[in-house]
Amino acid sequence: MLAISFAPILVRYSHAPVSVQGMYRMLFTFVLMLPFGSKQLGAVKHISKKDWILLVLAGIFLALHFLLWMASLTYTSIASSTILLALEPVFVLVGAYFLFRDKANKLAIIGMIVALIGAMGIGSGDIALSSRAFYGDMLSFLGALAVSVNMLLAKQIMKRVSSYLYSCIVFGITTICFFIYNVTMGISMTDYAQREWIVFLLLAIVPTVFGHLIFNWLLKYVKPTTISMSVLAEPVGASLLGMMLFSEMITGFQLISGAFIIIGLILYMRAEKQPIVEQSNQQPVSA
Repeated sequence: MLAISFAPILVRYSHAPVSVQGMYRMLFTFVLMLPFGSKQLGAVKHISKKDWILLVLAGIFLALHFLLWMASLTYTSIASSTILLALEPVFVLVGAYFLFRDKANKLAIIGMIVALIGAMGIGSGDIALSSRAFYGDMLSFLGALAVSVNMLLAKQIMKRVSSYLYSCIVFGITTICFFIYNVTMGISMTDYAQREWIVFLLLAIVPTVFGHLIFNWLLKYVKPTTISMSVLAEPVGASLLGMMLFSEMITGFQLISGAFIIIGLILYMRAEKQPIVEQSNQQPVSA
C-alpha cells in the first residue's frame, strides 16, 4: 500500500507520454521478474487455450487501466484521481455478483452507495472547477473500471496458473499492447533524457514490483474484493505526497467527498469480514 502511493507522484515527475511510461514500466518489471522464476516458465505449455484468452484479456485491461488512469493525472489533481481510483472495490463487488454470484450483505451495499455518493461529489466539485478537471476525473473513473475487470479475470486464471507465471505473461502482454499503441499513434519510444529512464525504472520497481506483483500473489489466498481494499491507502498517501512535492492542496470539497468514499469502503470491508468470523466460530481450526 505504501509502494502504490508513489505511482501518481512518479507519473507526474515524468514528461514522457503516459503510453511510453506505461510500456517501460511493464517492460522493466517483466525483465526484473525473469531471474526469480525462470524454472516456472516451462509450465507455459500446459496453459489451456481458454486461459490464454483470459490472460490476453487481462493484459489488455491492465494496459487500458494504466493508459486511462495515468492520463487522468494530466488533467485533474492527484487527490481527485486517486480517490476515484479507490472505487475499484465497488466495481469488483458488482462484477463478482454478476460473474460468480458472490452475494453481498446489506452493510456492503450501504458502503457501496456511500462510496458512490462520494465519487459523484468529487465529479460535481471538479465540474465547477473546470471541464478539464472533470475530464481527468472521468479518465480515472474508467481506469478503475478497467483494473476491476483485470482483478476479476486474475482471480479466475490463478486457480490454474501460478501468480508468478500470471504476472509475467500479463505484464508481457500489457507491454505489447502499449508498444502497438505507440507505433499506431506515432509516439517516439527512445528519444528521452536520462531522468526519464530513471523514472521508468522506479515505476517498475516501486509501485509495480512492490505493489501490483504482491497483490497478484495475494490473490491466491484472499478474495479480489479484499485485495481491492488496499487502494484505500493510495489516495491518502498520494495526496499527502502531492501536497509536499507539488504544493497541490486538497480542497474542502475533495476532503468531504473523499471521506465519503473511504467511509463507504470501510463499511464494505467490515461487511467482508463478517462471514469469515462466523465461519471460524462454527468450525475451529485445529493446530
